[in-house]
Amino acid sequence: MKQITGNKLLVKALKEEGVEVLFGYPGATTIDLSDELYRQDSIKIILPRHEQALVHEADAYARTTGKVGVCLVTSGPGATNVVTGLATANYDSVPLVCFTGQVSRYLIGNDAFQEVDIVGITRNITKYSVTVRNREDLGRIVKDAFYIARTGRPGPVLIDLPKDVMSELGSAEYPGTVNIRGYKPNTSVHVGQLKKAIKMLNSAKRPLLLAGGGVNIAHAQEIFTKVAEKTQVPVVTTIMGRGAISTEHPLFIGNLGMHGAYAANMAVSSCDLLFSIGTRFNDRITGKLHAFAPNAQIVHIDIDTASISRNIHVHVPIVADAKEALVKMDEYVHPCDTKQWLAQIDSWRNEHPLNMHKTNALSPLDIIHEINNQFDESIIVTDVGQHQMLVTQYAQITPKKQLVMSGGLGTMGYGLPGGIGAKIGNPDKPVIVISGDGGMQMNIQELATAVLEELPIIICIFNNEYLGMVRQWQKLFYGKRYAMTNLRSGALSRRTNGEEYPEYTPDFVKLAESYGAKGMRVTKKEDVAAAFEEAKKNTKTPTLIEFIISPEEMVYPMIKPGGTLEDMIMDC
Repeated sequence: MKQITGNKLLVKALKEEGVEVLFGYPGATTIDLSDELYRQDSIKIILPRHEQALVHEADAYARTTGKVGVCLVTSGPGATNVVTGLATANYDSVPLVCFTGQVSRYLIGNDAFQEVDIVGITRNITKYSVTVRNREDLGRIVKDAFYIARTGRPGPVLIDLPKDVMSELGSAEYPGTVNIRGYKPNTSVHVGQLKKAIKMLNSAKRPLLLAGGGVNIAHAQEIFTKVAEKTQVPVVTTIMGRGAISTEHPLFIGNLGMHGAYAANMAVSSCDLLFSIGTRFNDRITGKLHAFAPNAQIVHIDIDTASISRNIHVHVPIVADAKEALVKMDEYVHPCDTKQWLAQIDSWRNEHPLNMHKTNALSPLDIIHEINNQFDESIIVTDVGQHQMLVTQYAQITPKKQLVMSGGLGTMGYGLPGGIGAKIGNPDKPVIVISGDGGMQMNIQELATAVLEELPIIICIFNNEYLGMVRQWQKLFYGKRYAMTNLRSGALSRRTNGEEYPEYTPDFVKLAESYGAKGMRVTKKEDVAAAFEEAKKNTKTPTLIEFIISPEEMVYPMIKPGGTLEDMIMDC
């Protein structure tokens, strides 16, 4: 029987798993694998400029295509640099398979050059993490990894590859099936529990549907919308669930939580049945747990058993895939009497509509509205911060648009590499990256990747010269002591008596041009539309648009730290 090296078998396995794109960065322990990848043409290899960005790129590729994202890094610092990206993917249930190089087996435990216990480091931030100790186990482990990553609640899997294992000869066979004892993810729906939940829905006076990120992960937006329309039950979403139903739909109220719409938060506080699908009920949406949906019975559908009743006690738990559950729901539901309830929600909307103060100066809303106007189809990728929350409030997300971001971990630096991964996976769709001037600088080196791959992404930088979200907290709750947030002054912003701050660094326009991208700066609202029109003409390289906005622009509503959904700061 023919024998091949572990490196050759891995390349064969990737092909059989249907991998089309691999995001990789080379090193001593993976150089032989890089050589094998060089010898083939069916898998496109992307060379980013940093391993953290590499994982974010694979992550956004997976989120926007529905495929498993695949990463390859070397041992030691290459492996430790993927930790943040793996944790990001783990929180947001993104299917990834990450291969890390490792020193040869006889060196493990000897503090060898570039040796780390990456399996131990990542055990709590991956769905599964394993070192391949024997060449004969390689094929099975890789097969299992792809299955584990994409089934049940999706998530990242890490496979650690000792250099000597990968150079060893062994069977050329790659398994065709998976049989993992103890891992049998459930997707079927307990019809008895579901009928019980639907009976409660039918008898409720103030029912509410809550869609979390699980609805989007399951690609269940269409059936979710159908169920909402059939029942006439209003909908709120988490920020990760935004897009589960079109934001233009009359049944959509808004996001709930820390920066949720007033009507959405009031609806949750006043509903008598909260029918939730695919959410963890984390602290950003619940506020104080004892005051969350205090008048409601709660139904919770989730693929992950561990997520049910972990934070919020639920009355009817249903462990199931969101799409499977919604398809089954569609068979049983019928219209609910929600006219009075919808009228109450409309009164809350009219009392406190979601809007920002209108000013003559350029504001974030001017930029987001122009994106809404000019792009009927797009993928919007945000970084983390004020701009992210404003996008979740005001960006129109319809069936032709997708919103991608780091939700659970809140990872600054996700935006630019996320946009790159999304564009590689969706070359025919416009991809718009929205970042702050702080987050942009965390992975700005990926401009080189975008230029070399000829990716015409549009990068919008909201430059307010501050780390805006932290500054907002400092303004509201810390007596305007802007410690460590002014990106012009350094750590302590105590300049008095008219002292001038240094010039802002970097010059984003010149920096973009130095990478080979197109750079523009916009300071007036009347120039926003033209900037996007110009960017759309650039079809071979990225376009960076720096928007100069005031640091006084705030994100409202906002729930006070430790407050309830009713403790909203509406303005200041």
